[in-house]
Amino acid sequence: MHDDFAANLRLMCSYYRSIAEVCRRLDINRAQFNRYLSGRYKPASNTMRRICDFFGVEVHEILLSHGAFRELVRLHPEQGGATRRAPSLALPPTLLERGRQGMSRYLGCYHEYYLAMSRPGQVLCTLVCLERRGEDILYQRIERMPPRTGGRYWHNRYRGAAMLLTDRLFLVDHESLNGHEMTQTVLFPSFKSHVARLNGIRLGVADSSERMPCCTRVVYERIADTLSTPQALSACGLYALDDPALDPDIVAAIHNDMAPGEWHFRARYS
Repeated sequence: MHDDFAANLRLMCSYYRSIAEVCRRLDINRAQFNRYLSGRYKPASNTMRRICDFFGVEVHEILLSHGAFRELVRLHPEQGGATRRAPSLALPPTLLERGRQGMSRYLGCYHEYYLAMSRPGQVLCTLVCLERRGEDILYQRIERMPPRTGGRYWHNRYRGAAMLLTDRLFLVDHESLNGHEMTQTVLFPSFKSHVARLNGIRLGVADSSERMPCCTRVVYERIADTLSTPQALSACGLYALDDPALDPDIVAAIHNDMAPGEWHFRARYS
């Protein structure tokens, strides 16, 4: 029996309207697909690759234990989680109350783009989801990094809190899987009726043996609510600067150049 694979496959299918839709889009016979869902059979390697490409996951990921896989693709709290009181930040109550105001319009998921700190010359795209938990605005950020030479993708998951103070968004998080990093991001707010992009700057540490403190420009691009979590995750990873999949405006916004006469590294507003 292939119980974990079957449970993971059922979880992926739950992001779609029906099993029939998944079978139709994959062009797989429903009776055969039901055998995979039951755990009695595992797909052949070419069919497994096609299923994983469709859902935006790696083969080794969909074969993880169901608990590990569920945590990997989960962005939102489990059912009932939103009713639990989230711990407040260790800040003055008046500052916390002020920082929560006006944050509702920024809730949702974003693709975050910046020049990778540990892979010079490449653009890293991560997935960020902001949500309300109790009175606080909390978020998760997932990095999906390809290996340098063969092997498997590896993931970092950051958890943090966000506040809006005097026309600036402040995000502070920590790496929750290995506990080896904290980052701070400051973004310009959006004054448009629809929040599409947010520009800013980020401070962190390169995830390498050097562990060099770095500062980089960053762009948050809002993700459509119709995009499923696996689809959003599948776009995460490393890109070359000239990759046609990247918006040239985003690439221009995240360049870390400095104009002549500038004495400080500044965010770029657009």
